[in-house]
Amino acid sequence: MQKPILALTYDQIDQWIASLQPELAGEGFACAVGILRGGGPLALMVSHAVGVPAAFLRYERATRAVAWDSSIPLPPPGSKVLVCEDIAGAGNTLDDCIAFLLAHGLEVKTLVAGFDDLSRIHPDYGLDARGYFVLFPWERHAYTDAYRDAWRRTRAGTHGLIGEDHEFAVYAIDLDGILLPDVPSSHYEADLAAALAERDALVPFERLPGVDIERAKAIVTGRPEMDRSRTADWLVRHGFDRPQLVMRDPSRHGDRPHEVAAYKAQAALALACTHFVESDPVQAIHIAQRAPLLRVIWWNAADGAGQLVSSHRWGVDAVEAAGSSVVQTG
Repeated sequence: MQKPILALTYDQIDQWIASLQPELAGEGFACAVGILRGGGPLALMVSHAVGVPAAFLRYERATRAVAWDSSIPLPPPGSKVLVCEDIAGAGNTLDDCIAFLLAHGLEVKTLVAGFDDLSRIHPDYGLDARGYFVLFPWERHAYTDAYRDAWRRTRAGTHGLIGEDHEFAVYAIDLDGILLPDVPSSHYEADLAAALAERDALVPFERLPGVDIERAKAIVTGRPEMDRSRTADWLVRHGFDRPQLVMRDPSRHGDRPHEVAAYKAQAALALACTHFVESDPVQAIHIAQRAPLLRVIWWNAADGAGQLVSSHRWGVDAVEAAGSSVVQTG
């Protein structure tokens, strides 16, 4: 089945927990217990918001073994603790961790950043994501092709550990302003043929972003599809022919900045990218709005420097801001 993605950022989760502060503080929790790793950030946020210690449980899915993994000792029997997890899923993680704490005589309540239609447990505190597929900021890499392949091999027993998160970074890059200078729009308006010839004759920047261009998954350009042949020729001529070339379909996306940005965000998500390098600051803001968990880097060629961009639209709730992207589930 298909579900729209609900992308939750660190800021959104932190603000939600802050909104619960009076109620959580009144519970008298001995500690906030995060199930590693997804529940770890939540336990720390609760700890800061409420002023209780943070502790952690380590769970091994293969054996269903639960272990106390903290520098502080287990609270004494009769204490109340708040178990924190990112998602209340269809599996056994939350069930087994709650059972472990109950067996030690603790009173348990649960805080889960998202629960959906498949959740076995309805948490005491949770964001209702029924009808959506929740995507957390610490999972932005989990939908890359390489991660999915490693996860399937691990589940099948033909592969060891999946690997570190940063090893699954997947980049897409803009073209004009990144690999070569932008031709001013006034040149295109004055004489299109001459402007295109001028662009074809440009040479690459001496200083490029600190990205292995040859290993980038795609070059996602705002140039229209009709320019594919001459664009591909330029890329081959200058040694940038390995990344996939993705070009704009004018019948689906116009050429205004927010329309081009919407196309680039959609393309980056469809390519399962974790990072996008953009030359235009306005487009970078729009891309960040459309894809909140995509690492958007605005590259300023004049200064030879990049800057991470994050943006939240005013007056739009988290669900609507997640956009219209879908993920296959089931």
